[in-house]
Amino acid sequence: MSLTERLRELIRERCFLRSDEPVFRLSSGQMSKVYFDLRRATLSPEGQYLVGHVVLERLQALGLRPKAVGGLTLGADPIATAAAFASYLKGTPLEAFVVRKEPKRYGTMRQIEGCVEAPDPVVILEDVLTTGGSARKAVEAARREGLKVLAVLVLLDRQEGGAEAIKALGLPLYSIFTAEEFF
Repeated sequence: MSLTERLRELIRERCFLRSDEPVFRLSSGQMSKVYFDLRRATLSPEGQYLVGHVVLERLQALGLRPKAVGGLTLGADPIATAAAFASYLKGTPLEAFVVRKEPKRYGTMRQIEGCVEAPDPVVILEDVLTTGGSARKAVEAARREGLKVLAVLVLLDRQEGGAEAIKALGLPLYSIFTAEEFF
């Protein structure tokens, strides 16, 4: 079984929640019968290993060569750190960064934390893409800091308009999985 196949199984086992009624409120405010709580996988030991290697493999397959990967906290944080760790193990170090929802009001007063600076090439990561709001905020913050955003890579695209929102930013969107794979 490939690492991607095992990650799909882990998501199905731990993260895929379903109800007959729309009881799950999404970050967009929408109600849904389906919810993907990917932190139940991305924060687990096996999930960290799988996510890191799968994301790294996908970046390489796409020919993307960012200096760093990251996204809006909290969904992207374990993905970025797992990818950075896996890249170090493979001898191809990749930095991780975190985009705060708001700039810090003390110290460096930065919105982006990590070893990145203009004009470093980066890929924005996201756990679940629904409307694209979180990924859009991360892209906008990265661009304000002068980072060169190459693409957005998501673990799971719910296919509810997020892809169009990312494309409207002039960026390619890549997903590891789509929601329909879990029905």
